[in-house]
Amino acid sequence: MQTQQIQLTDVIYNAANQSFEALVTIYDGDVSRKYPCAINAPIDMSFEAAASGLTTQALRRHQTRTGIYSEITRHVPAQRAGRRGFDPMRWLESLVQLPGRRAA
Repeated sequence: MQTQQIQLTDVIYNAANQSFEALVTIYDGDVSRKYPCAINAPIDMSFEAAASGLTTQALRRHQTRTGIYSEITRHVPAQRAGRRGFDPMRWLESLVQLPGRRAA
């Protein structure tokens, strides 16, 4: 089983809805997904219990890929195969060698 790193940000209590809300980020390999989560709870609920509920909700969404989420994939640059590096002196010398490129 793979371990996933979880980060909760912007945890607030919405008094109008009587719920804890947060943006939960799950890092899964080189992909990170952010889920907006909310759990109905009283205002006197401990932060640890609210964080646990928000984390559980995000993990369920992550496993089933349901609801709204944003996804960021780490960019891996393509490997340049067999190309030499740019040598400005060699390039300038090749320009001088072209026919009709002689100084007066």
